[in-house]
Amino acid sequence: MAEQSFDTRRMVRDQERRVSAATAIGLNAVRPLLQFQVALLRLWADSIEAFAHKYEKGSGAEVEQQEQQQRAA
Repeated sequence: MAEQSFDTRRMVRDQERRVSAATAIGLNAVRPLLQFQVALLRLWADSIEAFAHKYEKGSGAEVEQQEQQQRAA
């Protein structure tokens, strides 16, 4: 009886080790893909931010030109 409970505990422990090893392998495989996606997301966010900055700068200049034209008229 004691021998059976020992074997059961050992089997459960071995199964837990296999599951944790498989999880670690899977996460190590996915890590580069996630890092690449994060890098692309950062590039996308930077380009959107640059576009917004250029748009704000451009629209501010247009508003100033319109105000100057209204003053001249």
